[in-house]
Amino acid sequence: MTHLDYTIVIPTTGRENLHRLLAGIEAAGEPRPARIIVADDRRGGADLKPPPCTPEVEVIRTGGRGPAAARNAGWRRATTEWIAFLDDDVLVGSDWPRKLAEDLLPLGPDTAASQARLVVPLPPDRPPTDDERGTAGLETARWITADMAYRRTVLAEVGGFDERFPRAYREDSDLGLNVTKAGYLIAKGERVTTHPPKRSGPLASLRAQRGNADDALMRRKHGVLWRQQTAAGHGRLERHALATASAVGAAALFALGRRKAAAAAAGLWAGLTAEFAARRIAPGPLTPGEVSRMLVTSVLIPPAACYHRLRGEVRHRLSRRPQAVLFDRDDTLIVDVPYLDDPEGVRPVPGAKELLHGIRAAGIRVGVVSNQSGVAKGLITPDRLAAVNARVEEVLGPFGTWQVCVHDDGDGCTCRKPAPGLVRQAAEALGVDVRRCVVIGDTGADVDAALAAGARAILIPTPRTRPEEVDRARRRATVARDLAEAVHLAVADRR
Repeated sequence: MTHLDYTIVIPTTGRENLHRLLAGIEAAGEPRPARIIVADDRRGGADLKPPPCTPEVEVIRTGGRGPAAARNAGWRRATTEWIAFLDDDVLVGSDWPRKLAEDLLPLGPDTAASQARLVVPLPPDRPPTDDERGTAGLETARWITADMAYRRTVLAEVGGFDERFPRAYREDSDLGLNVTKAGYLIAKGERVTTHPPKRSGPLASLRAQRGNADDALMRRKHGVLWRQQTAAGHGRLERHALATASAVGAAALFALGRRKAAAAAAGLWAGLTAEFAARRIAPGPLTPGEVSRMLVTSVLIPPAACYHRLRGEVRHRLSRRPQAVLFDRDDTLIVDVPYLDDPEGVRPVPGAKELLHGIRAAGIRVGVVSNQSGVAKGLITPDRLAAVNARVEEVLGPFGTWQVCVHDDGDGCTCRKPAPGLVRQAAEALGVDVRRCVVIGDTGADVDAALAAGARAILIPTPRTRPEEVDRARRRATVARDLAEAVHLAVADRR
């Protein structure tokens, strides 16, 4: 079998199963991963100690920012072609590495990822509980990262996981949807991974309603059809809203002395709540503890679901974060060398790589809009320009679009900045509204092009920037001290 170049990334909050998982990977044999990166996402506590029999393990601390941020930190430390994500509560089989290789090696470049087959072993001697049925649903979930392998280049292209998803919910669906929208396929593999049923507390289903805020973010990012696109199912939010409205209405009508109307509203609430509770009780073990838990949480879940969904809608609707940030190249992302035609001369502006990582992690697209008149002047060949731009991507990561004008001042084109052509073309290529774009550059032409296209503009003055350009930018746009401040101003919510 051809060698498989892969890294395993495991986000963890220190659950007991982690050592069993690492021991299982060690015992499974070849092909070995280049590294196993354990992203310790606890906010504090002693350092995790991996089993001594797994020498490839590297533990990094990610500060409790959630599984999306932990996975991003892990895959960005890797250099291999494939990143195999495993959750810390799964178990791999004795042939898992071999099966992983059989799943990944035949895939063509148009396939970005491979999803494992999850198996949830349920109790053979009784019906599953509500928690256990919830875990069993993972067997048919689409793009779940409990065991999911992605090409590292594709993760870089789409920006990885959106770190605005703070919990293990929807962040994997969002990534899968971003990858398929970028034109890639996601394959279903043959490897099998075991996911033991969760054993949560009595109010776990109530706490899970916080995920409704993440559903609001999915709708904001992907539109009203996101559930169909991710096979997420219809959900019960409409019924929960009706039940909550009935309860509130019954209380209000009773306070107003309209007892018959209040009784009707209370009856509607009772009927909806009873139907919800019966639906949850019927499949499970009819033990006193399970039945009472279902009754209590069936009353509390509808208003909790509505509250969290409303909270998410308000938060994300008020957000005015841009959909894309477009950068000038020279003296903005890389140190300016006039008519640069040598890839070895590419030197990033300090902090550019880390700042771009942060933008991508926030789910914001990035692109380049650059005048390169050296081609028209005969000082740069198209091939050398392409080589320089490829080197920029090599050191700073991929950009969703490159819009480059190779014309000179007198050529009469509509793309050369300060004309708006490059900015409009970049927004179209990224599939975003140009009014939700921010252009960051170092000249008045960058500002003028942005404003003419309808985008925001941020100027970073350099010694080459003329004073009158800075003065005009202060009146019409925003002026930043450096790239770090410009990025902060670009991505901050404008409410």
